[in-house]
Amino acid sequence: MSSNVVRLICPNLKCRKILSVPDTARGKKVRCRGCGMRVQIPSKETVPTTPPPDESAE
Repeated sequence: MSSNVVRLICPNLKCRKILSVPDTARGKKVRCRGCGMRVQIPSKETVPTTPPPDESAE
């Protein structure tokens, strides 16, 4: 399967539905079917910026 799915939670605190949109929607705005709020889909996956633990610090 070449197309992936992006899943995120609606930011509306009264809605909080899980949105599933195609990977091609990255960088665009979509409308939540639960509450109608327009949600910006991130353009790329975010990578955690926390560095790995330093094993030599014992």
